[in-house]
Amino acid sequence: MLNEKNDLAIDCCLLAGRLMIESGAETYRVEDTMTRMAISQGLIGTQSFVTPTGIMFSLGKDGSTRLMAIRDRVTDLEKIALVNQVSRKLATTELTIEEAYEELQRIASANLMFPFLLQFIAAAVASGCFLILFEGVVKDVPAATIAGGMGFLVVTLIHELTRVKFFAEFIAASIVGALAFLAVLLNVGEDLNIIIISGVMPLVPGLLITNAVRDLMAGHFVSGVSKGAEALLTAFAIGAGVALVLSF
Repeated sequence: MLNEKNDLAIDCCLLAGRLMIESGAETYRVEDTMTRMAISQGLIGTQSFVTPTGIMFSLGKDGSTRLMAIRDRVTDLEKIALVNQVSRKLATTELTIEEAYEELQRIASANLMFPFLLQFIAAAVASGCFLILFEGVVKDVPAATIAGGMGFLVVTLIHELTRVKFFAEFIAASIVGALAFLAVLLNVGEDLNIIIISGVMPLVPGLLITNAVRDLMAGHFVSGVSKGAEALLTAFAIGAGVALVLSF
């Protein structure tokens, strides 16, 4: 009976960790959450090793060890907040381990992302706002809005088709550059550079860069370096896509 409870506690901790990593949480936050959940079940001395692509969790020298692979990563702060809420309730005994596991399974199966149309509109509006922030002329706002929205649309569709993130970002940046150049060519845009910069802003890995720095500062060098490398490759893909268009 005790072994079954320990196994359930491990499954619960791993599921919480997986949901947080897949939703864009920092490595140290994931490890801290898993440790607190384990302690709430009387499991002292647990060890965890978290990377962007996998989680290892052990009960210690005399306990079992589990490994869980991480295949997809998105930005979903609401899901992170919900997992943290379950963790707090488990620590304060508001939930049993069985109830916590069931709640985490519901969170895992729930689609908490905003509708794609709303995401598309938000990306387009954000691009127009960034142009104003970068002190661009009002004439360029429609061009930046269209370029940013289309870039977000393309990166989402290409990623769904190919599952290759960097290729999707390269193509999307190329589309943004082409639309910006076309806008200037047709005299509906004025400053090519500002339009392009504003249009690619929805593609910039801001959260990834932030998490990379925070993980490095917290001493998680493997996760920090890997996230930094991913952000660097993303930036390179965006820059290469824009450069390809401008070279013609």
